Amino acid sequence: MKIFVPGRLCLFGEHSDWAGCYRRQNPDLGVGYTLLSGTNQGIYASVKQHPQQLILRTTLDDGSEKICALPMEKQALLVEAKKSSFFSYAAGVAYQFLTYFQVGGLEIDNYLTDLPIQKGLSSSAAICVLVARAFNQVYDLKLTLRGEMEFAYLGEITTPSQCGRMDQGCAYGNRPIAMIFDGDRTDIIELHVPENLYFVIVDLGAGKNTQKILSQLNQCYPFPKDEIQANVQKYLGKISYQFTKAAINALQAGDAKEIGQLMRQVQAEFDRYLIPACAVELTAPVLHKLLNYEPIQDYIWGGKGVGSQGDGTAQFIVKNQESQQQVIEIIERDFPQMQCLKLIIYPSNKTSKNTSE
Repeated sequence: MKIFVPGRLCLFGEHSDWAGCYRRQNPDLGVGYTLLSGTNQGIYASVKQHPQQLILRTTLDDGSEKICALPMEKQALLVEAKKSSFFSYAAGVAYQFLTYFQVGGLEIDNYLTDLPIQKGLSSSAAICVLVARAFNQVYDLKLTLRGEMEFAYLGEITTPSQCGRMDQGCAYGNRPIAMIFDGDRTDIIELHVPENLYFVIVDLGAGKNTQKILSQLNQCYPFPKDEIQANVQKYLGKISYQFTKAAINALQAGDAKEIGQLMRQVQAEFDRYLIPACAVELTAPVLHKLLNYEPIQDYIWGGKGVGSQGDGTAQFIVKNQESQQQVIEIIERDFPQMQCLKLIIYPSNKTSKNTSE
C-alpha cells in the first residue's frame, strides 16, 4: 500500500487555532478561523503490517537511509516520543493507536520526501497523518478523515511539540479547507476554487525560534495582563477572523488579486498587534525585505509570512503561471540562500495527487 500526505500551508489565520481553544477558559475570546491548503509537495511511503515492531525507514536528500525500529510496546514508544527526534512523531502516533486499539506493528518505507522540513509547512503533522492513515488502512480500523486527524494530533502532542489542531489539516490532501476552533470543538469546511490559483512558497534560508514565538504568545492567554496582551487577543480573535472570512470568499470566487490585497493588509495588522509581544522573532527583517522587494512586485498580487511567522517562510500569490516562474527565478538569483516551491490550488476535479493508492 502506498500513501502520500502533503504538507499544509496556512494562507490566513495563523495562530488562531490554539488561540481559539482558550475559549474553554475565557469565553470572551474570539473564535479561531484558518484558511489552509495542502501543498503540492509531501511525504511518500509504502506501508505494510509488521507483527511486533514499528519500523520507519526514511531516505535522506543524499540518498542515505535512517532507520528506527521500536517494539510495539507503550513504554518504548512513549520514551521515543518524548525525545523530540525525527522519529518521535511516528512513535507518538503509534503509542496512541496502541492505547485505543488492538493493533500490531507497521513497516513504513518513507522513500521520498520533497517537502521542506521545519519550514512552517507542517512536515511533522504530515508524518503524523501518514502514520495514522497507515494504521487505519493496514488494520482496517474504519476511521474517517477526522478520526485520522484526531489520532495524528494526539500523537504529535505526545511529543514536546506545541502544535495546534490546524496542522493536521494536511489529512485533506491537495485541496483548500477552512477550520474553525471554538474551545474543544473543531469544524472543517471543504472549499472549492473555480480556476487555478498560483503561489510561490519561499524558504527564507534564515532562522527563527518557533517555540519561543509560541511560548511568548501563549503567555497572553487566557486573560490579558496588559495592553500588549490584549492586542494579541484582539488580533488573533476578531481581526484575524474577519480577514480569513474575506479571504475564503475571494478564494472561492477565484479572485487572486483580492487574496493578494488581503495578504498585504493582514501582514500589516499582524505586525502592528503581535510584534510587540515577541519582537526578537516577529520583527523578521528577512521576511519583510523579501515581501517588499521591488523586482518581484510586478508579478505578485501580495504576500505574507507563513505559519508562526518570523524569518522562516514567506508566501506570495502571483498573477499567473508565467509570473510564478519569474518570481522564483528572481528570488533564487538575488537571494541564493533562499529556496522556492510552487503551489497551485486546482479546481476540485483537477486535484493533482490522491492521498493514498
